[in-house]
Amino acid sequence: MTSLSHLNKDGEAHMVDVGGKDISQRQATASSTVKMLPETLNLITEGKHKKGDVFAVARIAGIQAAKKCSDLIPLCHPLMLTKISVIIRPDTANGCIHIEATCKLDGKTGVEMEALTAASVAALTIYDMCKAVDKGMIISNTCLLSKTGGKSGDWYANDQ
Repeated sequence: MTSLSHLNKDGEAHMVDVGGKDISQRQATASSTVKMLPETLNLITEGKHKKGDVFAVARIAGIQAAKKCSDLIPLCHPLMLTKISVIIRPDTANGCIHIEATCKLDGKTGVEMEALTAASVAALTIYDMCKAVDKGMIISNTCLLSKTGGKSGDWYANDQ
């Protein structure tokens, strides 16, 4: 097992020095799910929610969150992301919304945390916008789906 890179020899948290690493194209995709009452999902998909376009606001929130990841997660490096995509799909059969966030860059460190942050904040935004009509919503299954590039190579959740 690889040692934890954010701990120094004394076990203290520190920011990893990526200065000597090679620049490579890196991409990560993460997902999250928001389970809700069918009536709540109908309000959103039919455009009848009083707060407006829930999906548009959640998508923008996810994009903003990825860009601010290093402000939220203490040991993350600020990154020059070249792509942020937040895809939101309603699933009426299962009464939920699926969120998939992808972040990409040419850099010295990965973008897993940015993708996870984008998916998480998009889910939280959906909850925030809909909590007045459905406080019982459940945010779940937030996870990394894939990461490519970098020294450690490619990783895919479905290979685990």
